[in-house]
Amino acid sequence: MRGRRNEKPNRTEKAERNERTEAAEKDKIAAGASETAGKTVRPEWKKSSSLLRHPVFGRTFSAYSISVFGDWFDIIAIQVLIGYRWQASPLEIALVPVCMAVPGILLGSAAGAAADRVNRLKLMRVCDLLTALTTVAILLVPGIGWLLPLLALRAALGVFNMPAQQALTRRVVSEEQLLDASSLNGLVSQLSRIAGPLLGASLLSVLSPQACILVNAVARLVSYGILRTVSKDVDAERLGKLKGEAESGAKAKRTPFSVMLREGWIFVRRTPILMNLLLFALVGMIVIQAIDFQFISLFREIAPDSETAIGWLLAASGASAAGVAVANMRFRPLRQAEYALKLGLSYGLLGLSILLLALLPVGASGILIIGIGLLLGAGNGLFLVTFNYALQRETPSGMTGRVFGIQNTALSAVMVAAPPLGGVLIERFGLSAVFAGAGLTVLLLGAAGFAFGRLWWPGASIEAVDVQK
Repeated sequence: MRGRRNEKPNRTEKAERNERTEAAEKDKIAAGASETAGKTVRPEWKKSSSLLRHPVFGRTFSAYSISVFGDWFDIIAIQVLIGYRWQASPLEIALVPVCMAVPGILLGSAAGAAADRVNRLKLMRVCDLLTALTTVAILLVPGIGWLLPLLALRAALGVFNMPAQQALTRRVVSEEQLLDASSLNGLVSQLSRIAGPLLGASLLSVLSPQACILVNAVARLVSYGILRTVSKDVDAERLGKLKGEAESGAKAKRTPFSVMLREGWIFVRRTPILMNLLLFALVGMIVIQAIDFQFISLFREIAPDSETAIGWLLAASGASAAGVAVANMRFRPLRQAEYALKLGLSYGLLGLSILLLALLPVGASGILIIGIGLLLGAGNGLFLVTFNYALQRETPSGMTGRVFGIQNTALSAVMVAAPPLGGVLIERFGLSAVFAGAGLTVLLLGAAGFAFGRLWWPGASIEAVDVQK
């Protein structure tokens, strides 16, 4: 009896010692976590760096970088070709974005469903190869009448490429790295705005616009070659994803195509945050696209003797937007900022820069043009990174292609309606008046984003998502 009575206190003491040990270990873990929380800048940068070593994302990102770089060579060349060499009218210039947008309206939703159904890598490879061939054909056109259908064909290929890339990124990149992936894509897109227009303008000073277009064709072939190095057997399970995602992919292949299309539209309509994101983007894009392709017309008045002035604006814009993309990866306060702050500020900066451009006098100095370009790029970069990240984060991986396809359809419809309207308004009221009105409208829309954004997009930062998990 005495032995048993003595055993109880011994067991109690042992349990108490174990509890104290466990409590001490928890305190150490908590202390380590708080220490780590105070040093988040460097680990976040390392996360984005590790994405570049990802077996799939790293290579597709490289291919995307090269193709986007070539696109900017192409864009500056086509604008100079139709604006300065062929002396196209504002209405003729307005037809260029229309021809590039019509394929998005007709094929956007179908392309999104295809990205959720077929092999994304194969789809991207085919698009790159056919885009290169179409770009070579553009080299031979004698006038704008021949140029427009080829631009429409090339745009149709891009309609299939974009949702495939976004769906592949959503599938292979973990959720906590989505913002970094969006920032990296935004970074290279904006860096190409610097190098593309600058090198394109330099090339234009000694060669023809066709030489810049040829650079784009070569870039697409290089992009195709890089995508060929990615294993064709890539799937969700090999990349460490849940088995359920692979099963959902197999289920999608068995689902009728028309049902997949309908499911995408129903999902967007029943997801308020996605609907609000798309509506906010569409309203702003209606105004911006009305004047976007008329920048060359504005610069014919501001800098009539300089074909390269618009290149300096684009280069400054790209530098600023690239800085914003880097800031999204490196600075925690910006990562933690809500959608309301980022999207409202982005439209505010865009509106202000457009308004300032409208006020520029003839022969304005390059410093003024570069300064306005920096504002323009900051707004553009902040909007693109935040908007694309928000769409990916709020969408399941199996629905990503369709959501981005729907977005492409909606924005393409805006591009068809807005540019002709902008051309008519400019011919009636003048360039400066229309640009000033557009800038003021976008500025007010940004203010509305600040005021009501928390109701429209109750979004959290990527760090908040990690904590909730």
